[in-house]
Amino acid sequence: MAATADPLARVLDHIHEDEVVELALALANIDSPTGREGEVAEFLYAWLEREGFEPRRVGLLPDRPNIAARVRGAGGGPSLLLNSHMDTTIAAEETLTTPNAAAPEHHTGWRDGKYLVGNGVVNNKGLMATWMVACKALKQAGIRLRGDVLMTMVVGEIGVEPVDEFQPPEYLAKEAGARYLVNRGYIADYGIVAEGTDFALCWVEAGKAFFKVSVEGVDPPRYTPYVPTPGAPEDSLNAIVRATRVIEAIEAWGAAYERRHTYECEGGTVVPKVSIGAIRSGVPYKITKAPSICHLYVDVRINPDQDLLSVQRELEAAVAGVRVPVTVEPFAFRRGYEGKNVDGVVQAVERAHARVIGGTPGRPVVPVTSMWRDSNVFNEVGMPTVVYGPGASVGGGNFAIEVEALVQAARVYAAIAMELCGVHG
Repeated sequence: MAATADPLARVLDHIHEDEVVELALALANIDSPTGREGEVAEFLYAWLEREGFEPRRVGLLPDRPNIAARVRGAGGGPSLLLNSHMDTTIAAEETLTTPNAAAPEHHTGWRDGKYLVGNGVVNNKGLMATWMVACKALKQAGIRLRGDVLMTMVVGEIGVEPVDEFQPPEYLAKEAGARYLVNRGYIADYGIVAEGTDFALCWVEAGKAFFKVSVEGVDPPRYTPYVPTPGAPEDSLNAIVRATRVIEAIEAWGAAYERRHTYECEGGTVVPKVSIGAIRSGVPYKITKAPSICHLYVDVRINPDQDLLSVQRELEAAVAGVRVPVTVEPFAFRRGYEGKNVDGVVQAVERAHARVIGGTPGRPVVPVTSMWRDSNVFNEVGMPTVVYGPGASVGGGNFAIEVEALVQAARVYAAIAMELCGVHG
């Protein structure tokens, strides 16, 4: 039988559902919450080595390395970086945010009819598996591209920002992941971050500024029998009670803030949200003391035009009207970016999408472009990068993805590489 003449058809002949499913579930069943990616990193290294990709460990920390491999082209074409992250969002002990944090869907993956289920499948190891299979299929089909393809599997995409006693190396965020890889020279002409967009295409993401807002009560703390009868919260001796007024002020500011700073561009829309993500005050084994201090930890998303100090001043102004002593201190800042000079990669994705799936990829729902993703790291250093992939974001409570969507993703990523890098010979 004669070989298939169409190079893409030859590649697609080597992409099989069972292989995509097997790899996605193998990765998902290695639990890897942020900071504990070592085991899955070694699995990835072994898979790449076995398939002849000459992988490298590129790590800030020896127990959680990034894994990278370069598929060398023949020359004369643009290079493409493919990126996904190893870490997952929920550790089993995080019951103060997620009461069922130890549930199977947060730490394992399985097939349920036409779906694969699991946090790690959706975010982000199932998507990683699709372009790994795509790169293997290019190799098996004997396709040599003109430009290089960089395969990058990174740690620390999900924010674990150092604050208070929670310090590195146990608590270390994005410095260990894509940013460390970029600083070691792993860059390309274009990048694609494979994350869930329901096959929509975008090239803008929000930044973020994290603040510790400290509300003071009366020092020394008062023993319960000496606490006055409750009145107006701002007149209380208890910092927790006083903090309720500060929370009200932050919530009111946040509603107006997102309206003022909504950012629209061709690559998508950023609606920067404000959320109080943690509160610390008192100790549960000594609730006989009305606490003298209450800390609120505030997640403020920012658009690509905003800077840390302007956001801090807005927040300080918002709480200044509350008649209690309050201090605002930033503890994390990461810029958001709109990708520039992205036409080459956008057109390649659009052509490949049309050929494999049909139609044109639209723009994703607003929450997708209003979060922080590793595309910001690549766009920051001037590498035009887009976000594109199957499935919905896990951030909205989604823990399942259709098997067919994963297989389609493998096909379209292979087509994108061929469209962008060019085929030699």
